[in-house]
Amino acid sequence: MSLTGTPFYITTIVLAIASLALALAAWNRIPGHQAVKVVGRLFMLVLCQATAIMMVFVIVNNSNSLYDTWDDFLGTGSGHVVEARDPAAIPPPPKPEEKQLTEFKGADGKLGDGVQVTELKGKQSGIEAEVYVWLPPQYKDPAYKDKKFPVVEMLPGYPGSAKAWFGTLHVNSQLKEMMTKGEVAPFILVSPRTKLLAGNEDTGCADVPGKANADTWISADVRRMVIDNFRAETDAKHWAIAGYSAGAHCATRMALLHPDRYGQGVSLSGYNDPKGESDSVTAKDPALRESANPLNILKKAPQPPNVALYMAGEKGDGYGDAQALHAIAKAPTAVTLAEIGGGGHGTDVWRNMVPDVFRWITQQQAKP
Repeated sequence: MSLTGTPFYITTIVLAIASLALALAAWNRIPGHQAVKVVGRLFMLVLCQATAIMMVFVIVNNSNSLYDTWDDFLGTGSGHVVEARDPAAIPPPPKPEEKQLTEFKGADGKLGDGVQVTELKGKQSGIEAEVYVWLPPQYKDPAYKDKKFPVVEMLPGYPGSAKAWFGTLHVNSQLKEMMTKGEVAPFILVSPRTKLLAGNEDTGCADVPGKANADTWISADVRRMVIDNFRAETDAKHWAIAGYSAGAHCATRMALLHPDRYGQGVSLSGYNDPKGESDSVTAKDPALRESANPLNILKKAPQPPNVALYMAGEKGDGYGDAQALHAIAKAPTAVTLAEIGGGGHGTDVWRNMVPDVFRWITQQQAKP
């Protein structure tokens, strides 16, 4: 039974109600000595607690798109790395004529109309995983048949599903009308899987020796696939990368590392130093921890990268990290700060920020 499916969700509700009904009906009817009655009642209490916790977990998981499958939750999957290549041995990009074409199918209807999914095998990264794509309403309009469209790659937190921006933040349903009215640009929205390793390890979206080349997967393989399969812009100015929580850290770091691929980066409640992420392999390796920190990337860049960053967070939850980057940024690097006024570290906050984020990206891409 699928972890995120309706049958399992209904089953957890039924079990929670049934266990409570059992306890109410049998509480004073347990036969035998007092010790037997105590054990029986204790069992019923534990059963009620367990079924209630299971029901709440499923509700929270489905609402926040944390785990897609039982393997993701239990850490029993084999991972999505086809070949754990050394970052120094990553093959060069395919030649222009070597198109990375792939077949798409309709995604889960819960994600809204028009979301497609494909299983992509990255030619450079050696990673095979799903990528979700949503096309703007103008894409199939005959008036736009010769137009190329800007792209936004969207990264979830950790743990988090590639579905999350569509299923939890409702980015496509929020933006569809705004795109139709011309309030924001008609972006192609792309969300690749970022949970790539077996168990519960997080790559931090970095190329990690002996583990996974997550950076190459997101910034090279997925980018190339989108360009080869859709009428997508190819210049960095018309590509943005956005994320929340751990995905915000990824988006900031990747925008600063690859200004030739991304013109804008968006961080919602992100962080600079990955040390707080106990499951992150970049946090456990001192060299990777240093090289993954956007502050260090900006300080050590030969020249300031030509990239614009939108960094939002509460005090104590991302805003201080954003201020630190703002303080050392020099033109052409530009940092826009947005303080979140309460709401905590959660999807309700980030969902409400979607319109402002995409207005900002639209404004940045419209600049000469």
